[in-house]
Amino acid sequence: MSDDIRVWVNGTRIDARTPALSAIDHGVTVGDGVFETAKVVGGEVFAYSRHATRLDRSLAGLGLGPADPEVVQAGIAAVLEEPLEFGRLRWTVTTGPGPLGSDRGDGGYTYIVTASAVAPMPPSTGVIVVPWTRNERAATVGLKTTSYADNVVALAYAKERGAGEAIFANTRGELCEGTGSNIFVVVGDQILTPPLESGALAGVTRELVLEWCRADGIAAREETLPLGILQEADEVFITSSTRDVMPVDRVGDRVLQIGPMTKLASESFATHSAQTLDP
Repeated sequence: MSDDIRVWVNGTRIDARTPALSAIDHGVTVGDGVFETAKVVGGEVFAYSRHATRLDRSLAGLGLGPADPEVVQAGIAAVLEEPLEFGRLRWTVTTGPGPLGSDRGDGGYTYIVTASAVAPMPPSTGVIVVPWTRNERAATVGLKTTSYADNVVALAYAKERGAGEAIFANTRGELCEGTGSNIFVVVGDQILTPPLESGALAGVTRELVLEWCRADGIAAREETLPLGILQEADEVFITSSTRDVMPVDRVGDRVLQIGPMTKLASESFATHSAQTLDP
């Protein structure tokens, strides 16, 4: 699998299996870093500006300065030098070599850019609520950090039970988000998604779905939602950079149909995203 991943680290394109980081890089020892994942379409990065803005917002949330856009762009150009019709691009910024504890060093950022092809997504997926919660008051709430162990455990739990994504509540018992996606529910003719105050990440696709649905006259808004809404909603879908708008066909044991509002949201996203690569 790693043989298919293109890798660039601190100015050099390398083989995916080649060691490239210091053993004391803070991104490795304590997960002190941030990242972005964007879709690649026809060799071009979709919604790059929004992703770059969010990366800097995540860095600021960790008390750090912005990434060097020229360095990031150089890495992206390097991993996309060969054709990539549809894929995933990820760029990661860590705080570089540091002490073994939580104190940071002062050696500057480590930049990592990777890219790989992505298999076509299934037309729909099942989700399952996991027994763990998102902490909406955490120091890293809303930041896309490299500390992803909670998501790894939750996604493994979901897949062991035949689902394609895990869904978290927050500590207040409200619907929050998935491990790598935002969640939407449909109640009547209203498309609803948890507000960022729930602890959910400000997903780029989430943001565009809300904007483009509203532009097309489709009722879509943020609303604080109880976790139990998943057992009552008429439709459910999730969004992410590589999934776009993905219908949910099952929540736990509850089977759902792919309904008209999900189809409208999907069509709206497809139409607008085809018109510009950097909305």
